[in-house]
Amino acid sequence: MSQTAKKRISESKAARWTALIIVSFTMMWGYFLTDALSPLMTMLEEQMGWTSLEFGQFNWAYCWFNVFLFMLIFGGIILDKMGVRFTGIVTCILMLAGALIKYYAVNYISPGAEAGTIFGMRTQVFVACLGYAIFAVGTENCGITVSKVITKWFAGKELALAMGVQVAVARLGTAAALVFSPMIVKYFSLSAPLLFSAILLCIGFLAYLVFCRMDKQFDTEVAQQQTESDDVFRVKDLKLIITNRGFWLIALLCLMFYSAVFPFMKYAASLMENKYGVSTTLAGIIPSLIPFGNLIMTPLFGGIYDKKGKGATIMIIGSLLLILVHVLFALPLLNYWWFAAFIMIILGVAFSLVPSAMWPSVPKIIPQKLVGSAYALIFWVQNIGLGFVPLLIGGILDKYCKAGVRLVDGAEVTQYNYTLPMVIFALFGIVALLLALRLKAVDKKEGYGLEEPNIKG
Repeated sequence: MSQTAKKRISESKAARWTALIIVSFTMMWGYFLTDALSPLMTMLEEQMGWTSLEFGQFNWAYCWFNVFLFMLIFGGIILDKMGVRFTGIVTCILMLAGALIKYYAVNYISPGAEAGTIFGMRTQVFVACLGYAIFAVGTENCGITVSKVITKWFAGKELALAMGVQVAVARLGTAAALVFSPMIVKYFSLSAPLLFSAILLCIGFLAYLVFCRMDKQFDTEVAQQQTESDDVFRVKDLKLIITNRGFWLIALLCLMFYSAVFPFMKYAASLMENKYGVSTTLAGIIPSLIPFGNLIMTPLFGGIYDKKGKGATIMIIGSLLLILVHVLFALPLLNYWWFAAFIMIILGVAFSLVPSAMWPSVPKIIPQKLVGSAYALIFWVQNIGLGFVPLLIGGILDKYCKAGVRLVDGAEVTQYNYTLPMVIFALFGIVALLLALRLKAVDKKEGYGLEEPNIKG
């Protein structure tokens, strides 16, 4: 047998990068569906009679099961116990089921009062929320599964760069949703982006099955080289996560930072229409500059972290830029589409800096056998913001920010003033900055190595 054949599959650069691209491809279509309705707030109001509060309730549903039923926590434990193949397959099935329920709600349930209400919500809105909640269990657990795949296959190698590439590829799904969802609706129907998403998820599921064959070979080769293993997951070891100060600073930083980004992106297209007066199509294209920028910058910053370190410093700079962005959006000046596009580019830089350093920092402070549970707990904390902040913003817009009406394709829709929501997003950024500064201080004291390169030598 040749020396090459004796190598573990992860020692082949081509093999591990192929595995990365496959799982990133699957995650990309999950992100597409996550934001398939994000640029359609005005269309939902015009065609289905949705209010800004109902739009906020729909996005709030993302955290129903993940937060209130602790599905992310259970998912992390299952991931560490059962492995990435089993967990990944289950999450793909959940994403697909949620997508089909959302499609059914928008396409087949009447938006009118004749369909009745469930728990005080119009039936169409509630069923769409239910589908989104089920989908969220799948996509968030898929996210932690993919993160563990990367730490497993890239340990001691280009970890931050690999995570940066995964984030970049996944963000393409977000960009595609923001750009193409309004176009798909224009030529087909309001439910068409959801059906299109379900088809793409099927393709992503098939791709993940290909990865499973590769990962099985990986585990077989590792098992042949191991003797007694201390790397076995035990529930009692979770205390190593819960008692770690650095872990909680990262988790809270993730909560604050993403609360100022992902919920903002749900309303970004509406902001473009209301403050900058652009068309519905252009309103989706401008926010897409954020994930398109991630495609280049997140791997770039990840590569810098791998070679030069400075992970905590990178998170501080990203948080500063985030504050600047939301302050500029809040100020009543330069209400031109080109200025909005410029601000979005800055947000894209911030959104590349923090994740490129934050996610690869977790394996530096948490043992490999607990990485899945650690990511799950961070995602659980993050989902509190992803669920409640859109609900908060939707309620504030509905109660405090109505500024008359405007015409869209001959129909009257509500005009909103987004100053107050932008101030709230800026406050989240300020808290994120304080947490990043504290993380840097704790890293210096505890010696986590967040400021040190990932690749030694």
